[in-house]
Amino acid sequence: MSRSARLVPAVATLLALALTGTACDGGVHGTPGGSGVRDPYFPKAGNGGYDVTHYALTLDYTPGTRHLTGKAVITARATKDLSAFDLDLAGLDVESVTVEGSRARWNRAGQELTVRPHDDLDKGETFGITVRYAGEPKTLTDPDGSEEGWLRTADGALALGEPVGAMAWFPSNNHPSDKATYDITVTVPKGLQAVSNGELTSQRTKGGRTTFAWHCAQPMAGYLATVAIGHYDITRTTGPRGLPVLTAVDPTQAEDSAKVLAKIPQIIDWEETNFGPYPFSSTGAIVDRPGDAGYALETQTRPVFPADQFDTSTLVHELAHQWYGDSVTPKSWRDMWLNEGFATYAEWLYKEDFGGKSAQQTFTDLYKGDHEEIWAFPPAKPSSAAHISDRPVYDRGAMVLQKIRQKVGDDTFYDIIQGWAAAHRYGTADTADFTAYVEKKAPDKDFREIWKDWLYGDGRPDHP
Repeated sequence: MSRSARLVPAVATLLALALTGTACDGGVHGTPGGSGVRDPYFPKAGNGGYDVTHYALTLDYTPGTRHLTGKAVITARATKDLSAFDLDLAGLDVESVTVEGSRARWNRAGQELTVRPHDDLDKGETFGITVRYAGEPKTLTDPDGSEEGWLRTADGALALGEPVGAMAWFPSNNHPSDKATYDITVTVPKGLQAVSNGELTSQRTKGGRTTFAWHCAQPMAGYLATVAIGHYDITRTTGPRGLPVLTAVDPTQAEDSAKVLAKIPQIIDWEETNFGPYPFSSTGAIVDRPGDAGYALETQTRPVFPADQFDTSTLVHELAHQWYGDSVTPKSWRDMWLNEGFATYAEWLYKEDFGGKSAQQTFTDLYKGDHEEIWAFPPAKPSSAAHISDRPVYDRGAMVLQKIRQKVGDDTFYDIIQGWAAAHRYGTADTADFTAYVEKKAPDKDFREIWKDWLYGDGRPDHP
């Protein structure tokens, strides 16, 4: 928090302690972790000095009052000697913060929740943070005008986090470079459901409220966490090799969405053939009413779809993200094409295999057609944060993959895309990692023209 006048030191100290409601500092000797990780498009996102390994979120939400009560228990490891560290949290009121069971000093400045622990944290030390908070969670507007964060729906709420919306409903190290496992427990009025990532481990009703506990055992970036609260028809089936498939559909959309939802096992089986073993312990989908969200999103294990954007191609796209984006996650938002180019190319491949255009014909139509927006900027260098989800990232990103396929042939190409998913499973990677991987897998080929003209070059390349 800021102050507009200088205070006598003793008075300033007492006032700071009173405002944060915490005990005296135990004496720290490290340095602050730092706010932001210098992402090229979202410089305030994420924080330095630590890595999170697990989030245990306990939420209680009442749609009628729009009030959220939360407790976040965060397990992290210090990557340097720390005297203080930041968490990302937009809005909501912080009630208390403890570090390793001791009350900590804290203050707020914009989206930064700065925490000063009672005792210093040593490099390599694993420590626990507990943040209790409450309030009406915000809907955030992205640079491109889309909405994320906590979205009100007709009968509840929907939490969507790409790129930075997770901070609207829980404190976190809000950057894709820091992945963690999750337990998400949500209590809502009896009669409503709360659906999240991973597997439902328990459900119990008491005193007119129902609590749903979800566990996500594989690492997940914060932007891929979701909570969907409302009335849902829940269906449990199995996919390839007994993979659990859980779908949650708004009852008003159940009939219209049933035919596409039934394709999930077949799509997963096809994608495993092309991309390698499915990386998570369950799959499925959440289908909400038209307009509840302005877009579909690849939330981990259980993508979210507004019903007016739910078709086979979009389902193929969002499920392909489970490999490319969710399991292999970009190190920064500059690397979005590694998500969207791959998922778009999955759509091309699916059409090729099921009676539609070949991927090469789709490539040629885009290259020769009147699609000037595709050439606005190179896929690996979006022009600003407002454009990381524009067509060059999706379509021209997919065109890069088709150029690689042209260069190396099908056998090596599928070795590349399957090997890429396996080599970086549950990790993060950037464009330089990918180009190096491709060159390693096909050392006899020269990719300089593809990287120069298609991946990083401005405008339409001279030759398709």
